[in-house]
Amino acid sequence: MKRRTSLMMGTQALWSASVLPWALVGCSAPREPAQVALNAWVGYALLHLATELDYLSAQEARLQEFPSNTASMMALVNGRVPAAALTLDELLQVREGGVDARAILVFDASHGADVVMGHPSVTSLAQLRGRRIGVEDTALGALMLARLLESAGLKAVDVVKVPMTADQHVAAYERGEVNAVITFEPMASRLRDLDAKVLLDSTSLPGLIVDVLAVRADVLPILRDAWCHLLQAYFRAFDHWRGQPEVAARLMAPHQQLTVEQVMQAFQGIAMSDLAQNHVWLAGDHPRLHASAQLVGRLMHEARLLDRMPDLTSLCEPVFLPEVA
Repeated sequence: MKRRTSLMMGTQALWSASVLPWALVGCSAPREPAQVALNAWVGYALLHLATELDYLSAQEARLQEFPSNTASMMALVNGRVPAAALTLDELLQVREGGVDARAILVFDASHGADVVMGHPSVTSLAQLRGRRIGVEDTALGALMLARLLESAGLKAVDVVKVPMTADQHVAAYERGEVNAVITFEPMASRLRDLDAKVLLDSTSLPGLIVDVLAVRADVLPILRDAWCHLLQAYFRAFDHWRGQPEVAARLMAPHQQLTVEQVMQAFQGIAMSDLAQNHVWLAGDHPRLHASAQLVGRLMHEARLLDRMPDLTSLCEPVFLPEVA
């Protein structure tokens, strides 16, 4: 099934559903906690850190782990959750699919953490000709694959694309089902343990791979207190991580299934966005996220990943950000 078809089906199911968790909130009834879908990407890990530090109250918001961003995206579209941690390109796909979702937080911009990793026998990108490449069937995967082919001087027909979700990358490589994988942390660290080598990373895609917290517009006012609490907890965890990175890494390591050293290394490939940078990303007359979305949208449209240039109206929702001290 094509992604656009699945998105539209999810939207229809959403509007036809008679009962949704946030629709049960009445004037006197206790409000359900806001559910946030996310996967194991290290850039989202500060949300788990906020939970570990008891900054994030389970009465206000709860994190739901999904195996991939694709699964998180579909949970948002199908109405299973009101919020999801997604890449910017996925947010644009959700919006084209008919769901008015908006960015209330920018987690990070990838700067080397998204990688193409290959078997040690592959010593150059050109040697991927005829090889099997595992890649998640997302816009991010397509953008990384396009940059790989361009850098290698290859065409799409010169490689064998093997679609798979992020949670399948390590096992597929270990079984020899693929010669290379387009992946990210924490899978990249696990692949390094299997002697896989980095062939290309996201430093060649500046400003294109941005992670955001996307929330459905219809629940923004209903769960307003939850979003304010969530962002306050997140930035408290951010300050803890920035001030005590090794202590924070020790708390995040079990969830990431990495060592403390691997967690700290994983963050080196990410440009995390603090509170002041989030105001630049999301607020003002010319939010930075709009500029990135215009570039990403144009590339996706040219690659036929979007049917049209995206409508960026109300893409950013900065009202839940804490004030900058």
